[in-house]
Amino acid sequence: MAKRSRKKRISSFFNKKLNRLARRAKLQPIAAPSPLLVGAEGLQTPQKVAKKKAGSRLWMLFDRSGKSEVTELDKTAIIRRACIPARDLRILGPIFSHSSSIIAREKAIVVNLEFIKAIITADEVLLLDPLCNEVLPFVNQLRRQINLNSRSRARENGYFDSLGKTMSPNGEQWLQNENGEIERDLPFEFRVLEVALEFVCTYLDSNVCDLERDAYPALDELARNVSTKSLERVRGLKSNLTHLLARVQKVRDEIEHLLDDNEDMSQLYLTRKQIQDQKFEALLASATLNSLVITPNLGRLNSHVRGSSGFVNYYSGDNSVEDMEMLLESYFMELEGTRNKILAVREYIADTEAYVNFQLGNQRNGLIQLQLFLNIFSFAMAVYGMITGFFGMSIPCSWFYEDGIFGPFILATTAACLLIFLLLLAYARWKKLLGS
Repeated sequence: MAKRSRKKRISSFFNKKLNRLARRAKLQPIAAPSPLLVGAEGLQTPQKVAKKKAGSRLWMLFDRSGKSEVTELDKTAIIRRACIPARDLRILGPIFSHSSSIIAREKAIVVNLEFIKAIITADEVLLLDPLCNEVLPFVNQLRRQINLNSRSRARENGYFDSLGKTMSPNGEQWLQNENGEIERDLPFEFRVLEVALEFVCTYLDSNVCDLERDAYPALDELARNVSTKSLERVRGLKSNLTHLLARVQKVRDEIEHLLDDNEDMSQLYLTRKQIQDQKFEALLASATLNSLVITPNLGRLNSHVRGSSGFVNYYSGDNSVEDMEMLLESYFMELEGTRNKILAVREYIADTEAYVNFQLGNQRNGLIQLQLFLNIFSFAMAVYGMITGFFGMSIPCSWFYEDGIFGPFILATTAACLLIFLLLLAYARWKKLLGS
């Protein structure tokens, strides 16, 4: 009985304790779960978790004045800074690392050419992975080019400033050289795109030159002496040639696609669109302040809706794409020349392979003729052996007992076999089965 009463007291004590804890839980607010995660490396702070989720990468920023800065930016910061959709960042990712594309957006140009992955705006350039060994020469060349062409902004009144520079209403920049002559200066995005295309074309052309320097001696050696080593070397060169031709063809096709569409080329004029948008906004603001009707005053402004992008661009009456067309055509011709060099090497490889096949076929024909010659000789010797075998049998014959018959018989048998050999050989030559 004492044990039962003790158990009842203990159970009633725990029941009271649980009831108190339940009432306290109802009164207290529920605490938010801790953002700390436990992994293989121990506790991770919320900042580290957010940073890993964002997937920040190393970028280099160039502005108009040539100032550069290396920083880590995540996808959200890049999208907000360049005003591009998130899908464009996939083009710069590792999945499309071997593709070539130049895509124009409302306020940026997404460039993916070989190892150059950049986002060009009207005021700055965002270059991905600038510390790679292949990208570092491009970074140095871009820095020199920007510093060489960096000028202060032009005055809005259209007169030349102290650096001899002005800007037209449609975004074209003009320079006054030392002789007082006026020269056209390309916009910032054009200069960056020109440096990128020039660097890629030069890089591909240097690879083609290296391929030519290695291919022609190897092919000549293969033509002189067909061996396993020379065949393996030519096989590697042919594989490199196919890969290099595909890379050149991708860049060439992308430039050709832009040249075929004037609308796509007009979208590459970021500076002109920026100035036109600013003037249109200023016109709207002034019209709103003065309570004027702006519809009659906008006769020279039209709107063009890009259905694929979902935004509206405002253009002036001058929508010429002559500068971009000349720029793209020059590098298209350069890539066409590089492609022709690769095709010439491939044609030389095909000619060498045909020549080697002719040599091997000639050797194969020689072996077949030799085999036929030996077969004819073997047939004649077989007749000689058959006659010898007949007389080697243990059969009674009166010639065995005659004197002086062995020598003439051997000579006659040899002459008969030789005659059979010559007749068969003449028949083979008559049928042109053997060479002359």
